[in-house]
Amino acid sequence: MTTMKSAFWRFSSTVLTTFCLLGLTGAAAVDSENQDVELRVGIVQRFGENPEVKLQLEPTSGDRLQLKFTVDNQQKTLVTQNPVKLQTVMKPLPQVEIEEVVVLGTYRTFETAEDSAENWRSQGIEVEIAQPDRWQVWAKRDVYSSPLLRRLLFQGVEAAGKEMAYINTQILPEVPQVTWEVDGNSYSADNLEISSNKQLIRVKIGEKLETNRLYPGEMTLQPNAYGTYTLVNEVPLESYLRGVVPHEIGTNAPTAAVEAQAIIARTYALRNLRRFVTDNYQLCADTHCQVYYGWSGTAPITDRAIAATKGMVLTYNNQLVDALYSSTTGGVTAYFSDVWHGEDRPYLRPVIDTPTKLWDLSQKSLADETNFRNFINQSEGFNESTWNTFRWNQETPIADINQLLKRFLEIKNSPYAKFNTVEAMSVIQRSKSGRILELAIKTDIGVFTLEKDEIRSAFAAPRSTLFYIEPLNKGTTDLWGYAFIGGGLGHGVGLSQTGAQNLAKIGWENARILQFYYPGTQVKTLSSHIKF
Repeated sequence: MTTMKSAFWRFSSTVLTTFCLLGLTGAAAVDSENQDVELRVGIVQRFGENPEVKLQLEPTSGDRLQLKFTVDNQQKTLVTQNPVKLQTVMKPLPQVEIEEVVVLGTYRTFETAEDSAENWRSQGIEVEIAQPDRWQVWAKRDVYSSPLLRRLLFQGVEAAGKEMAYINTQILPEVPQVTWEVDGNSYSADNLEISSNKQLIRVKIGEKLETNRLYPGEMTLQPNAYGTYTLVNEVPLESYLRGVVPHEIGTNAPTAAVEAQAIIARTYALRNLRRFVTDNYQLCADTHCQVYYGWSGTAPITDRAIAATKGMVLTYNNQLVDALYSSTTGGVTAYFSDVWHGEDRPYLRPVIDTPTKLWDLSQKSLADETNFRNFINQSEGFNESTWNTFRWNQETPIADINQLLKRFLEIKNSPYAKFNTVEAMSVIQRSKSGRILELAIKTDIGVFTLEKDEIRSAFAAPRSTLFYIEPLNKGTTDLWGYAFIGGGLGHGVGLSQTGAQNLAKIGWENARILQFYYPGTQVKTLSSHIKF
């Protein structure tokens, strides 16, 4: 079984040389025969959080599972053709333990958390990025390892006016312990390696084992940073893509759009291996990374697209691009900084999502409110015009707005979480692409602003930050709520999955589609010339 050994990839010398992965503490190994990168994907991230949830591993027909683990410093190997059911039980501790971490911020996305982490590092504070639920930036636990150090740090952070930081203290009389049975015997260990002769393992999970998926490669059940366990799938990149592409673009999309999705999904995976360093794996299997369901749902069209583009990635100046993409742009793509804090990428910039010259941003910037409202009320001629997420209008009562906003502010540990009601809202600033950069909220206890991707977390109504708001009274003198009128689904940065399908239908090839959404880029096959 492949393990993480160094801070470098090891590629076949005939294809790729060794290069550093920006602070990554693990390595992605390479199959020297197939020249394929091996990934570590967390497919069950917090097993044990709910003791009612069970996990079952099964071999395919005619195959066997091999289990490796260590008990009392003795390595054991078990082989079975039967399903292995894992569950967690709460194990009482000999004495109560206290676990503490200084949480420096809570965020909707990894991108925003990463920018915050860099800001803390620039101030001399060592941090790590975690995802116990939402993304968080923690003071590094092995540096701030005592109560005194944590409190001294927190006092300094508080004195600097960082109101969102707090110390998360947990008193633990018991902890989850994973157990399983093989041939009537019960076992328990913190780390469990699972493999099979056919390199296929069926995973069932849920209170009634209702989720059932087939995964290629090998697996490891290992502890994470939250007192629970993660099931990690160790899988070659091209095999991983078979479980991503059909669930991201669908199986009815035109060939060129599917090929574009395969290239960008491959690029995204290779660019984002640093996300879960804290938990000793690389990628997750949901929309915080890319949706990955193993080989459940593979299809001939997506398999052909993956094979046709094998090894192809999208580059800018011989570097892998930040391969962001979303469902629907709403008619215009966005700068990176329209959505997240951090430096802009030259290839991530506003592009009107149409094959024709429908709107000139240089003459009619969408930062202007009048221009923006005129734009959002146009619906014809765009790549996404026929999609139901292209334009939307959602009316939300003030009671719902209050409830959702309170919950958001409580998660962020904001002092404004104690408000009773929202009295008014107003867009303060838009970007050139029309995305809201600042939204002011007036409440009974004061005024505060939400920025960029925070806005989608704070309300249920907006599917993107490409919208304007109208107060609604519904025939009374009181504020009933707000209408959210906008377009798009997702962050809107980079490729539009729905737009790409229209461009493919009118005859565009995969490279042209990608260069449309990521101006100035090139599709290339992985080589020693490409920097990571």
